[in-house]
Amino acid sequence: MPNSQPSASSNLSVDQDRLWRSLMDLGRIGATPKGGVARLALTDLDREARLLFIAWCEEAGMSVSFDAIGNIFARRLGRDPSRAPILMGSHIDTQPTGGKFDGCFGVMAGLEVVRSLNDLGIETEAPIEVVAWTNEEGSRFPPCMMGSGVFTGKLDLDETLAKKDGSGLSVGDELARIGFQGKGSLKDHPVGGYFEAHIEQGPVLEDEGKTIGVVIGTLGQKWFDLILTGQEAHAGPTPMHLRKDALLAAAEIVRAVNTIALETSGTACGTVGRLEVFPGSRNVIPGRVDLSVDFRHWSAETLAGMVESLNEAIVRIGVQTGVTIEIIPTADFPPLSFHEDCVRAVREAAGHLGYTHRDIVSGAGHDAIFLAEIAPAGMIFVPCEGGISHNEAENAAPSDLAAGASVLLHAVLSRAGIAARRS
Repeated sequence: MPNSQPSASSNLSVDQDRLWRSLMDLGRIGATPKGGVARLALTDLDREARLLFIAWCEEAGMSVSFDAIGNIFARRLGRDPSRAPILMGSHIDTQPTGGKFDGCFGVMAGLEVVRSLNDLGIETEAPIEVVAWTNEEGSRFPPCMMGSGVFTGKLDLDETLAKKDGSGLSVGDELARIGFQGKGSLKDHPVGGYFEAHIEQGPVLEDEGKTIGVVIGTLGQKWFDLILTGQEAHAGPTPMHLRKDALLAAAEIVRAVNTIALETSGTACGTVGRLEVFPGSRNVIPGRVDLSVDFRHWSAETLAGMVESLNEAIVRIGVQTGVTIEIIPTADFPPLSFHEDCVRAVREAAGHLGYTHRDIVSGAGHDAIFLAEIAPAGMIFVPCEGGISHNEAENAAPSDLAAGASVLLHAVLSRAGIAARRS
């Protein structure tokens, strides 16, 4: 069971201005003209950001290490070094047209928690660590959530190090090039609990005027690649009824994916986010289309039903269009419920600090999903402007970010425990 939270008389909070400055300073590395950030994993810009984060951690009195996949761990000692550390963090790599807050807020919030504990003279029973996971976005090297996946054993280290980007550069070579390929067994790093603060990446909190999202779990996800093979032919001489138009079949797949999601109750989402047409000539009937399908839902049973409906639609559309459709599974994340003690710690912290809050389910993938399989884990959401993320226009209010970091402070203390406090 977790330790008791700070007494109700305590009013522990973080330094809003310092947290904001850290986010803005980090955001200058890879800054784009439109106000966003382009800082892909294992680039020179990623290296620069990593070194800045390490410098800040060392200034805060933490010891820093990194593992074989380049995850960075900054440790603040506790009174009892035998206890497994309580981790908090996220990632600092971005999308090619990303923002200043996705992932970065979780890492900077963790750093701000440590700085605030230093300011307040609080010693914890268990050690606490701030972690920056490698390549959460997967923009340069697939798959996403690479660092936390390897750390938790969900991804094989050697296979992951061999992954290559579009230029043929491997993860292992690029880690070595930027100086962040550590050594040692990943199994030698215990975790007593994990908390991740994050912008919501959706519009619910802003729409309802709530400051804190108490994340109770994440939607299940099933991803597929579809290869549609028809027949290329001249756009003029080939009558409409004799065509095998792969793009026409793809259009029907897109319609089917959206219809399935709209007709499924609750949290259902369906997206075709990638579509490539071959040969791509204006006077040639498309002979092949590659596309992606992304289904999400809170219920595993309902999610499976959505996939079944897609398979039925594929058979029907293939017959109607004369196009062969191959479906290839590419990712399968079951719905996840975060640990009840961690969820309760976040909810109670938000209430204690007087922030409006609501329970919420995350529709996106996060490193916390993998960590939840090896240790108690929880997440904290704060609003982002317009629900916009993975976009250079991504924005969040300094007061909301500070609120999330203050909730993180209390939640971490609920599991790490307070050993001593300077009067």
